[in-house]
Amino acid sequence: MAELNLKQIIDRLNAEFTGDTRKLVFWYDDKAEFAEDIGSVELENAKVYLLKPDNTFLTKRFLEREDTTTNYLIYAPFPKPDVKENHLEDTLLYSKRFFADRASLLSVDLGIEEKYKPIIEKHIKFFANKERTQRFYDLEIENFNEENILVGLLSSICRTRTCSFEEVVRVMITDGTLEDNKFLAEFEKYDLLGSFWKLCEQQFGYTDAKPTLEKLIVTMFVTSTVRQLGCDAPQPWKTFISYKSGNIIAFLDNLMNSVLYSGRFDELSKHVSDGLNVMMSFAGMQPEDLVDVDTFIAADQVLVKWIVERLSAEDTGAKLDRLTIPELCEKRMKMHFGGRTAKTYKLLLSAYRLIVAANYTCLDGFKKIIKQYLDKDYQIDQEYRRFYYHYDQIEDTGAFESLRTLVENIYTNEFLAEIMPKWNEGILEAAAFQEISLQRNFYSKHVRNAKERTVVIISDAMRYEVGQELFKRMMDDPKCSAKLDVQLSVLPSYTRLGMASLLPHNTLTMTDDFRVLADDVLCNDLAGRQAVLQKHQANSACVQFDDIKGLKKNELRDIFTGMQVVYVYHNQIDARGDKATTEDEVFVACEEAIQEIMDLIRKISANANTYRFLVTSDHGFIYKRDKLSESEKIGGVSDKKAFINRRFIVAQEPVVDEGVQSLSMGLVLDNEDQKVVSFPVSSNVFKVAGGGQNFVHGGSSPQEMLVPVLDIKMERGHMETRPAQIALVSIVQKITNLITTMDFIQSDA
Repeated sequence: MAELNLKQIIDRLNAEFTGDTRKLVFWYDDKAEFAEDIGSVELENAKVYLLKPDNTFLTKRFLEREDTTTNYLIYAPFPKPDVKENHLEDTLLYSKRFFADRASLLSVDLGIEEKYKPIIEKHIKFFANKERTQRFYDLEIENFNEENILVGLLSSICRTRTCSFEEVVRVMITDGTLEDNKFLAEFEKYDLLGSFWKLCEQQFGYTDAKPTLEKLIVTMFVTSTVRQLGCDAPQPWKTFISYKSGNIIAFLDNLMNSVLYSGRFDELSKHVSDGLNVMMSFAGMQPEDLVDVDTFIAADQVLVKWIVERLSAEDTGAKLDRLTIPELCEKRMKMHFGGRTAKTYKLLLSAYRLIVAANYTCLDGFKKIIKQYLDKDYQIDQEYRRFYYHYDQIEDTGAFESLRTLVENIYTNEFLAEIMPKWNEGILEAAAFQEISLQRNFYSKHVRNAKERTVVIISDAMRYEVGQELFKRMMDDPKCSAKLDVQLSVLPSYTRLGMASLLPHNTLTMTDDFRVLADDVLCNDLAGRQAVLQKHQANSACVQFDDIKGLKKNELRDIFTGMQVVYVYHNQIDARGDKATTEDEVFVACEEAIQEIMDLIRKISANANTYRFLVTSDHGFIYKRDKLSESEKIGGVSDKKAFINRRFIVAQEPVVDEGVQSLSMGLVLDNEDQKVVSFPVSSNVFKVAGGGQNFVHGGSSPQEMLVPVLDIKMERGHMETRPAQIALVSIVQKITNLITTMDFIQSDA
């Protein structure tokens, strides 16, 4: 804004003398800018009194004794004397001061003391813009001092909502580049650049003959890192270490944990890391010295390398800084770069647990084998799945190849090679099919006598360990209660027979051309299955998951209203695993299947007045990542009258070959069927043309035949709620006003 002209001054002075009470207004014109004009000033309701440096006492007597009724403008063409030297100081206390210069007007209006007015005068150019001035006002600074005036000016330029130097620096490094920073140019324009660097020294201990934003950031990252290291800093770093480490750590901590700015922190971290060649420095340190470092992702790279080396050597007892490998992985996942490194550490955790399970021993006896599997052995399958689930998310897996080879060897040659022969020895026991609930009795045991509407979700190829993970996640939902049971699938453990056995039936048969019938009804498609179901429960239906997952509330209700039993067929795992081109995605499919089923249960319970759900499967599966060798394939199978699959053969006669055993289909189906199912004792397969080789099912193993039964009940009328998650955006380390503005963001919906 331009300085006031004489007419504006007279108008403002006339406004001061309105009203009936007597008024005295003092105008100290520090530079005597209006001394020549004051003689021509005529006010409407006051007289002008010229104050001189040597007539202050005389003036006091005149105003307080001789003329006590007239309004006076007391004009002094010099600065106001100090309190001790001013005879009119007490008169000023009940009078008013007038200012004609912009700096004085601003100081009075803002409540800035006289001693700080030179700061305003020095930076008066800043206040030439109305919008910029208003931004300074909007900061609502209380108790002005030199520092917060300067910080306020910087804050206004950076458009922060609070008077905070930390916020100024945050805006500079998040909204601008380190080189040719637009805010530094603005600071220089308004003579604030020197003040900015002085505040950097005061706040962060950064000082340099030729300061730059780049070197400030390097100082911050180096100083913070040195505090986290368990050893001395590299020699080239020492020139960047600041004595204000506490403030720096707090600033970087706020930045890295900000919902809005953590990404920029990562960019700056990489920029500094590249410039200092941090990876080379860290590689020369002991891994234990890096356990607490979270400023550079290079620390994780060194620690991961150490863990891989220890695990590849099967050294599961190794420790770093008194942390076991699992403890170290958990710690690093909770640190800043955990979002980017979590899949790697989860891979390592699964590898660790699999290596711990090496030298596996399986008990004898079918009942004991089942109990041991349900108690703990399923976790080996689970960790193997998790290992590859995370392995496949890593772009460059070269560093993990030796570890992957070890994991594959343990899983295939120590676990499967041990458990499967024992399992298949046990399944031949006379009482084997009495040791566990059978899949063919599913409907009579779990559905027939239900008093409330029941939704049966059959997820194709969901083996027990996947169902166990679904169970665990559902139990994390406060509106859900669940029980996990298990049942033994039919053998061969394949879709058509498994799906039929889950339906209500009095008889289950396989024809000579290998069609599967329930109560003499062919049930290899949705229509056939619904026909069988409705024979036993009129108020029932069969639907495909894909047909209902996108339905709206009313459409969903139309399907379930009036129904007592609804079978929902879900096909994610088997659909992906059964194709050669996608079989290596089967573990991704398992994860997606879990989430899809959870979402479906919540959707139906919320929109269709249905609260009981049973989740089960037709069969499980075996998956091994390495391609099968020729020695793992059983050849010489060519019976044209047989039903031949990679994992089973159904024929009139058993296959007589080393590593193959057989069971009567009559035993499996509880009828007089004379056919025989033959299957490999191990994880080997029959040599069959076409299809994939890594994902198989149909044979006899815990992985293929133990299928989950989850009995889930959702709470009626319960809406899942939780407090909204908010995060502080403003970087404020200290509160200076009674009322302080802070910016928050809701970090989730």
